[in-house]
Amino acid sequence: MKHNALALAIVAAMAAGAAQAQGARDTISIVGSSTVYPFTTTVAETFGKGSGFKTPKVESTGTGGGMKLFCAGVGVQHPDITNASRRIKPSELDDCRKNGVADIIEIKVGYDGIVVANSKKAPTYQLTRKDLWLALAKEVPDPKGGDKLVANPYKSWKEIDPALPDNKIEVLGPPPTSGTRDSFVELVMDVGCKDFPAMKALEAADAKRHKAACQTLREDGAFIEAGENDNLIVQKLEANPGALGIFGYSFLEENLDKVHGSLVDGHSPTFEEVADGKYPIARELFIYVKKAHIGVIPGIKEFIAEYTSEKAMGKDGYLADKGLIPLPDAMLKAVQADVKAGKVLTGL
Repeated sequence: MKHNALALAIVAAMAAGAAQAQGARDTISIVGSSTVYPFTTTVAETFGKGSGFKTPKVESTGTGGGMKLFCAGVGVQHPDITNASRRIKPSELDDCRKNGVADIIEIKVGYDGIVVANSKKAPTYQLTRKDLWLALAKEVPDPKGGDKLVANPYKSWKEIDPALPDNKIEVLGPPPTSGTRDSFVELVMDVGCKDFPAMKALEAADAKRHKAACQTLREDGAFIEAGENDNLIVQKLEANPGALGIFGYSFLEENLDKVHGSLVDGHSPTFEEVADGKYPIARELFIYVKKAHIGVIPGIKEFIAEYTSEKAMGKDGYLADKGLIPLPDAMLKAVQADVKAGKVLTGL
């Protein structure tokens, strides 16, 4: 009897060791876009509090970095979900399939819209992304000419473009921890710096320095970190009609009696312009789910059901409060149906 008991104990220990070696886990692993990160983190926290499953682990690796990790293979050592601030590229889909990640569920979660707003007591600004970069970058090409970068000398909008108001440059915006800040840097600052000869020369000479010059915001008081409280930004805009503020589109909608959004590159921040891709500080946002991991890692099916629910992604959902532009109702219903059916991506 003792011999049999010992044998059974050895077998049980070996089985436990094998399971441990396989790296079994009970927490959903999510990587990818820094833009989508705050939305997915919000869903993950809500899911962890109310579902009975563990709160998913969400890492901000960038869209491209997330795709590399996601497409590296199937198994518990690889992420289950990746966030993406653009659609997966054909080359990335090929990499996934080469590594055995054959069945991928693509979920469009909404649109990211960012407004540059000011008080309704003041005229609407008509800006370009080049204007915004010149106004907010820490270093800009020397206005006197040449390829040299200098500390930003611009004090008023009129110095940047004579057609703009002769108002002091004062922009209230989110802190570095904010997803809105990440999106603004990528969609405005990175784009606005592109066409200057000095910046092109810098990119050819030192790509790392070029990236920093494009993305680094002023620290001389022209750009003011106003925290995560959008109500406070609106109050400050009302008190100072010469200032501009940066925040999510959904918050603009809630305060149209107090503020209005600037035109950017000739387009207004309206739902229609954002949804059809015309407004330039907006884009489609996605998450990608590894179907082979559903049923293996606990809670994935339930997590994506939470993500695509009306209470999260709907017009009045909690993600709209975070700055996500909701999908039109018909599109949301189609997404929900595809998720329920486990529809996989077949091509691009």
